Amino acid sequence: MTNYTGDVVAMAQRQDYNPWNLPDSFTLYNYAPDDIKSFLHPHWHTMKALHPMWYYVIGLVYLVIGTIALGGNYIVLKIFSSYPALRTPSNMLVINLAISDFMLMMTLVPESIYNFLLGGPWKFGDTACQVHAFCGSLFGYNQIFTLTCISYDRYNVIVNGFAGKKLTYSRVTSLIIIAWIWATGWALAPIFGFGAYAMDGVLGSCSYEYVTQSDSNKAAIMTLFWTNYAIPVTIIIGCYYNIVQAVIRHEKELREQAKKMNVTSLRSNTEQDQVSAEIRIAKVSVTNVTLWLTSWTPFAVICLIGTWGDVSKITPLVSAIPVIMAKASCVYNPLIYAISHPKYRECLKEMMPWMCIVEEKKKAAAAAAEKDDASIVTENEKA
Repeated sequence: MTNYTGDVVAMAQRQDYNPWNLPDSFTLYNYAPDDIKSFLHPHWHTMKALHPMWYYVIGLVYLVIGTIALGGNYIVLKIFSSYPALRTPSNMLVINLAISDFMLMMTLVPESIYNFLLGGPWKFGDTACQVHAFCGSLFGYNQIFTLTCISYDRYNVIVNGFAGKKLTYSRVTSLIIIAWIWATGWALAPIFGFGAYAMDGVLGSCSYEYVTQSDSNKAAIMTLFWTNYAIPVTIIIGCYYNIVQAVIRHEKELREQAKKMNVTSLRSNTEQDQVSAEIRIAKVSVTNVTLWLTSWTPFAVICLIGTWGDVSKITPLVSAIPVIMAKASCVYNPLIYAISHPKYRECLKEMMPWMCIVEEKKKAAAAAAEKDDASIVTENEKA
């Protein structure tokens, strides 16, 4: 196998060579070892290779992302497995999300770190590349489906209240089974010819083959775009929008009732010290939607550009950034959907006191927040 760092040093020894400005002739095809050349997509053959420094930078990024994500999701699974009271039907979706994120990191990050920190190129052959891409699709699709279910569950509880169909253990079990079947089906599709998996331009990871503009590949990418990006994001945005609107209506009703009763507020002094429910819910909603869009939009866009637009704009570095951003979702999902939960933090403090979680000061705020949500449900039932 070629020693890439050695190649660069050898080239740098030439009198007319600047090691910080690689010549245009230093292409990915010339840079790749022979075993990768056999399955490297022709699009990358004439692309200028990344400077070796980038491989080490990307390797360090993967190392940081992988360490935080594995640690965070392990803690989530540990807490939920140790405290049965937390395993409510709604939280079963959070557990499924943590399993998906944890497995995505376990199956994708170690080999990526190994590749990048040793100079960049893939070192495990074409079959392993296909397995790597399959695992990314399987756990990524399951993550997206689960996040959509979590959004709808929150919408159902806050907006529909008791009028909505309650999420039971049997229903949530069915949803989780459907999520895995859905993800498995779409992940297997490229293996059976609907789309394809291929080496990424950065040469250290594998994902969808999004630089072929054949009719069949266009159809595959467009179908995946609608079923696993556009429709889920529409549902998620719609759910959180209606949640915010429901909370705003509830707050307005409280203010109008207080005005009729000739009092400043119907809330207690403790509640008045807290941020209003509408602002709190709006912040959570905007954060969830923004982070979801930040994670998956770049990858969706690059797939569309590669199959339907100007494929020449897809360079090795451009192809690497969306993949990293999608994997970064595994870092903050535990923070948003588990660690932000008051009861979860109490259990986390009990199990891991060394984390110095100061929960006593937040109990009043947590109680007020839960009371807000309960009152919204009650008002909806009365309506």
